[in-house]
Amino acid sequence: MKKTNPIKSLAGQTLVYGMGTIVPRILNYFLVPFYTRIFDQALYGQITELYAYLAFLLVLLTYGMETAFFRYAQKHDTQKVFNNIFSSILFTSGIFFVAAVILFPVLADMIHYSGNPEYILFIAGIVVLDALTAIPFALLRKQNKAGRFAMIKIVNVVVNVGLNLLFLIVIPDWSLQTAQLFFGASASLVIWVFISNLLASLLSLIMLFPSISTYKWDLSFAFLKPVFQYALPVLVVGLAGMVNEMIDKILLKYLVNGTDNPLAQLGIYSANYKLGVLMTLFIQMFRYAAEPFFFAEAEKKDSKQLFAVVMNYFVIAGLLIFLGVSLLIDLFQYFIGPDFREGLFIVPIILLANLFYGIYYNLAIWYKLTDRTGDGAKIAVGGAVITIVLNIVMVPVFGYAGAAWAHFVCYFIMMTISFIWGQKVYPIPYQLKNLAKYLALALAIYYLATHIPISNHFWRLSANFGWIALFALLALSTEYKNSRHLIKGTDTS
Repeated sequence: MKKTNPIKSLAGQTLVYGMGTIVPRILNYFLVPFYTRIFDQALYGQITELYAYLAFLLVLLTYGMETAFFRYAQKHDTQKVFNNIFSSILFTSGIFFVAAVILFPVLADMIHYSGNPEYILFIAGIVVLDALTAIPFALLRKQNKAGRFAMIKIVNVVVNVGLNLLFLIVIPDWSLQTAQLFFGASASLVIWVFISNLLASLLSLIMLFPSISTYKWDLSFAFLKPVFQYALPVLVVGLAGMVNEMIDKILLKYLVNGTDNPLAQLGIYSANYKLGVLMTLFIQMFRYAAEPFFFAEAEKKDSKQLFAVVMNYFVIAGLLIFLGVSLLIDLFQYFIGPDFREGLFIVPIILLANLFYGIYYNLAIWYKLTDRTGDGAKIAVGGAVITIVLNIVMVPVFGYAGAAWAHFVCYFIMMTISFIWGQKVYPIPYQLKNLAKYLALALAIYYLATHIPISNHFWRLSANFGWIALFALLALSTEYKNSRHLIKGTDTS
């Protein structure tokens, strides 16, 4: 009987989907050093804020249907599930876009963009196109067409980055004159950021036509009712997740004290937040591979032991990223413009916060595999409340550092509650002692590396590379010894 190594399989899938996730994200993040040198702090703050709204809207317009698609495609004919879910999203997205076209001046005034109401139209267009691509992308994942998935994602970002370079670097004078001609004297080059994104999203939808070509309109409310019931808590979780991830970018300009330009503070905060990109990319890569992996492995023998080993390797990888970015910050700081580097001190906080979020996502399999998504929604909503309260309390006192600590505290609490609750519902033998050892080792190395004075830049970087290698050697060798009996092979029957 054929044996497979599920850990290696998951790692392989993570790398494959990483080609469709990390490569586009890396290309997209090239816009951060570009933007932080082209735009001033306030204009970059505008871009950050508007994309925060876009993230919320995308969760609303997909309303948990990606996860629901995977769940119900396991139970029913995949094409039938695709037809109904895609029809539902097509219908709701159409209503949203019509409403946005009618109400965009009012909406712009509500968020203090009355001088640039056209931003609302472009954000609406982008989010509708991205919502329409969500389920076709999920279908590619279900069909294990990771190569095509990756290719479309990469082309999307290459086009987006290329158009940004064209409009903002190659022909900036023409771009500004054209923007002011169509949108008035208050228009700036920021509009071309959204135009570039819109065109790239449209191209992605066109490239997905082969997957959409088999689609037929099918909006069966009898069929969709249980799908909606499953997806609604996922939507709540998604919205709560967006609150945890994005609400600070929306609230900060209203909460920060002691400055006459809160958008500039938002720009600094957001630029340094982006230095946590490697952790974010890792979690996103893992998410794409892990969701179908967990569902596929759940019914197999020793699946819970396997999930525990997955957690160990996930934490080790996350801590390596934490140390890599934090200890090599002298290099990573060049990712953002000089005017934004005063906020570098928040980077280790953000990295650990995102690691806690990744662990929380790992733990979340207990409510997904047991169809108790409502319980997951309760944890996520609780986290959202914590985030909002902490931002309101801490940002006026500590500025954007308060927003960073709010992330840290929120994700730590969510991780802890999910673990305790999950062990009662779907107990998994996580190796807590080992996980605690890895965390303690990483923090001890970080403390020593940052408190041993080395004035020479070259030798400081060399020493820090050595610290990172030491952690990798100790953690991975320990983990190999502890888990080798579980990863030698799992029966695929």
